[in-house]
Amino acid sequence: MKKPGLLHLISLLIVAVLIGHVVGLIPIAFIDTVDRSIYDGRLRLTMPGTVDQRLAIVDIDEKSLAEVGRWPWPRDRMASLVDKLFDHYHVRLLGLDIVMAERDDSSGLRSLEALGKRQLQNDPAFQRVLTQLRPELDFDNLFAESLHNRSVILGYYLSNGATTAGALPPPAMDARLMEGKEVAATHWRSYGGNLAAFQKAAAGAGHFNPIIDPDGSVRRVPLLALHEGNYYDSFSLALARAYLNGATVTPHFGGALLESLHLVNGRRFLRDIPVDENVAAWVPYRGPERSFRYFSAADILAGRIPQQELAGKIIILGTSAPGLRDLRNTPVGEVLPGMEVHANLVTGILDNTIKQRPAYMNAAEVILMAILGCGMIFFFPWRSPLRSSAAVVITASVLVGFNLALWQLGNLIMPLAASLVMVLALYGWHTGYGYFNESRAKLLITQRFGQYVPPELVARMLLDPSRYSMDSRRADLTVLFSDVRGFTSIAEGLSPEDLADLMNAYLTAMTEIIRRHGGTLDKYIGDAIVAFWGAPIDDPEHARHAVMAALEMQAELRTLNKKFRDKNWPALQVGIGINTGPMTVGDMGSRIRLAYTVIGDAVNLGARLEGLTKDYGVDILVGETTRERTQDMVYRELDRVQVKGKEQVVTIFQPLGSQSDAAVLALAQLSDWNAMLQHYRAARWDIAESLLRKLLLIDPQCLLYQTTMRRIETFRLSEPHAGWNGVTRFHTK
Repeated sequence: MKKPGLLHLISLLIVAVLIGHVVGLIPIAFIDTVDRSIYDGRLRLTMPGTVDQRLAIVDIDEKSLAEVGRWPWPRDRMASLVDKLFDHYHVRLLGLDIVMAERDDSSGLRSLEALGKRQLQNDPAFQRVLTQLRPELDFDNLFAESLHNRSVILGYYLSNGATTAGALPPPAMDARLMEGKEVAATHWRSYGGNLAAFQKAAAGAGHFNPIIDPDGSVRRVPLLALHEGNYYDSFSLALARAYLNGATVTPHFGGALLESLHLVNGRRFLRDIPVDENVAAWVPYRGPERSFRYFSAADILAGRIPQQELAGKIIILGTSAPGLRDLRNTPVGEVLPGMEVHANLVTGILDNTIKQRPAYMNAAEVILMAILGCGMIFFFPWRSPLRSSAAVVITASVLVGFNLALWQLGNLIMPLAASLVMVLALYGWHTGYGYFNESRAKLLITQRFGQYVPPELVARMLLDPSRYSMDSRRADLTVLFSDVRGFTSIAEGLSPEDLADLMNAYLTAMTEIIRRHGGTLDKYIGDAIVAFWGAPIDDPEHARHAVMAALEMQAELRTLNKKFRDKNWPALQVGIGINTGPMTVGDMGSRIRLAYTVIGDAVNLGARLEGLTKDYGVDILVGETTRERTQDMVYRELDRVQVKGKEQVVTIFQPLGSQSDAAVLALAQLSDWNAMLQHYRAARWDIAESLLRKLLLIDPQCLLYQTTMRRIETFRLSEPHAGWNGVTRFHTK
């Protein structure tokens, strides 16, 4: 190993491998992760941090939900909000960061029309009154009229699911302009649009779809996306085009490679927007949060905001309320409202501040690495540890400074991770870094995993530290979400000291149970707890351990509530959602803060299940995969659901305990419930209702029974559509 030939050979191999990564021959996920972190750091370091006065956000926040009512609001209320913004506040442009794909029947018009077609069809007085009332009860028509002849841009989602809903706007660009060019636009098979009447009345629409990086962060947005051979613009691009008086989009190529999109108005050139091969633009975030003025929707409706605050502005209407879950993980904040992503991109288009990563940047990086690598291998003063360390520090500093200059002065994004990794790898190889690798790995496990997993698991990991890593990987795991219901009102009723004591007692007890069952604590989000099983140490029974932990958490909560009552504290109600499936687990975040966490569709479904517990009046909900992995447990099947943002239908279950622990009475009710469920899904309403009434006699306060009874009553008035298979669709998170 000390021979110069072998030393140089291994060094050259390091350089070759890293150059191979840059040109795409040897993908190295770690370097991509580092590059994302470096990108985030540069962005935070140089973003202006100022508030843009041209654009404001009208927020359906907690205050609005408290004053106006829970979401979704009736369309007549939305029509009033649109009228208020244009007629009273004289806004220039309005973008709706919401999708309205379903009819609004909250006025009762459909029920009245059903009566008019059946029982009261021969009642002239009823028909006359119905005719008179129809215009003011047709909330959808009222909302469509409020959009007509106004600069309103709607939003919609593109997806690859089997279901399409609503209507799309006209394509933003002729697809023939891209023929024969090297373009890899995002492609979608279906969409979730707004009602056709809304789309027809609005000035335009744009899709919400960002590009989600492997760490779950939104750094880019495809300005044009492909659907059925047509290119549709993003919500932010649609707003910018409307602001620029209906600008049209044309592609600009450098040879066969797409370089940018041009916005033109007739023959007048307006803007040049740099894009990458996915026709995506890098979002130029202005600051960590609140880079635009926020106004509560409730204040707008009540007219409490001075007119001059909104006059002539671009307005984005959306929600930041945590319960509505329109929050994004971004380089500048883990829970940034989605409205701010759109707003930053709109102002970036208008200001020409969008960074670009030209196609030639990879070639420039390869040349830089080849020159730097050979210089380090053959000319660095490796024999002196002090001099070699100083030379490496200077080299890395020059690299970083040059990269920042390109970023700030040239508006260019040049990858940096591979070059820095090469410098550090050569330094580590030449200074014997590998000799200390095992001891450093043990220290890393002790310091990092110790805050997530029980000490006894850390001790097991230290026996063979090479098997465990914080790096992201794909694994089959089980995730648990728990949340205290009505926490806001609880917090308002306690002093800060009592609230802190209550939460410390609650979180300590729940965390001890999770650890006792071998779970890994992911994070606390206020009163919420996120944990998962199966990583970092493999656990073949991770699903069972998660369910047993949830059952014990609910049992412990009953004991805690008795202690809380003795202190005149409110009792807590907690909903728990559990789901099993493939997830990405590992160390994620930024170079400023990292967290060992899980992301993926299976994780998102677990969060949705927790949110559904209150709709069904149960403490714990699990997905069907979890149910299949825990055959020794007794479950009550509750429903087949399609949660917001998901095309897949999922069967949800309530765990009742192990086979030996389930109460006899509960098993008796379970038999009747299962029979009722079969008749309900077969639309045999009489039999299903009869069984439900029997169950309600046993437990009249059961929200699950009450909710199902109301559904049956609704279906009696209006039969479900053909092909209905008992699926309940949720349109809110």
